[in-house]
Amino acid sequence: METVMSFSPSPLTSQLHIFSPHKIRRNKGKSPLGSCRVGPRMSLDQPPSPSSSSNPGTTLLKNVTKLLWGPSLPPGLLISTVRTAWNSTWQLMMSQLAPSDSSGNYTRPASKFSLQKNPPATTNLHLYYRLGRRAKTVPWEFKAIRGRGTDILVPGVDNANGCKNLKEVYKLRVGGYTGRATVPMLWDVDKKDVACNESYDIIQIFNSGLNEKSRNPSLDLAPGELKGKIEEWNKLIYPNVNNGVYRCGFAQSQEAYDRAVNDVFNTLETINDHLGGSRYLCGETLTLADVCLFTTLIRFDVVYNVLFKCTKKKLIEYPNLHGYMRDIYQMPKVAATCNFMEIMDGYYKILFPLNPGGIRPAMPSGCEHQLLSRPHNRGIPVIS
Repeated sequence: METVMSFSPSPLTSQLHIFSPHKIRRNKGKSPLGSCRVGPRMSLDQPPSPSSSSNPGTTLLKNVTKLLWGPSLPPGLLISTVRTAWNSTWQLMMSQLAPSDSSGNYTRPASKFSLQKNPPATTNLHLYYRLGRRAKTVPWEFKAIRGRGTDILVPGVDNANGCKNLKEVYKLRVGGYTGRATVPMLWDVDKKDVACNESYDIIQIFNSGLNEKSRNPSLDLAPGELKGKIEEWNKLIYPNVNNGVYRCGFAQSQEAYDRAVNDVFNTLETINDHLGGSRYLCGETLTLADVCLFTTLIRFDVVYNVLFKCTKKKLIEYPNLHGYMRDIYQMPKVAATCNFMEIMDGYYKILFPLNPGGIRPAMPSGCEHQLLSRPHNRGIPVIS
């Protein structure tokens, strides 16, 4: 059965429809959901159980500790032993979750299926991305969704391949697949193969590679005269901000963290200064560079400042950056895609090595919808 894709005109939250020509089931009146429940299942991704107090093993352990040393603190030898065991276990988990080099620097695995390696020869494509509580966990897939948006069918089954999880989908390709099953991912329905799993390549495809299926083919968030500037900004923002916050959070040595956190905040200072005299990164026109930056900024104070230890400043302390973020947030339908409780749950309750207790902190007052909706005084948006 053929899969068809069509686009509506809004630049940030316009809707991507993936549907069968015979039967369309829209999820009316609800926030965007993915077309299928497919997300990588890793042992590190499982949220903690609702309550450990009812666990017989936990109760027994508490009774034993009370018997051994009563209300006093555990003895130093026990603390030292547990610390050593935990550090070893933490290093093992982090090596799987966030590979690093010999100096402890986080090294993000390269995408195996980039636009350069696998340019799609068809428009018969299916988009996979995360759903539910984890729908807005990682900026990379959300960035692809926001580039053209995603509205979709009632979730539940994989309409393209009938798989139960994302790893099964990857294994369907000719020759199979044993690497990381990541999202976002575009699936070539005709070839039964992965067309692309690099988020920036995907938003480029959505921006201009599917114009024959688009409702507004004239919409272009990467106009020719600005492509050079967009690339310049991406070369600065991706390693130092988009990936920079992950380099902070996933650093496995003090030296690696110090380098990463300095890169993040030096770059934020540069961007804040630039935005003092420019509506958007490339002037008065909204571009893909702004889409990429926004997805990290909107998470900064609620997640990266706390969980990833990006603590030098909060984003709200940068007047130009915060106004710029509010400017984009206030564009039609963008705020509806920013569910901060889901974002926070996706990090604090999922990234066990960084937050073993799974406790979600209170949301900063600067991220409340009421504050983000205050006038930004940055003019009227111009979209090519």
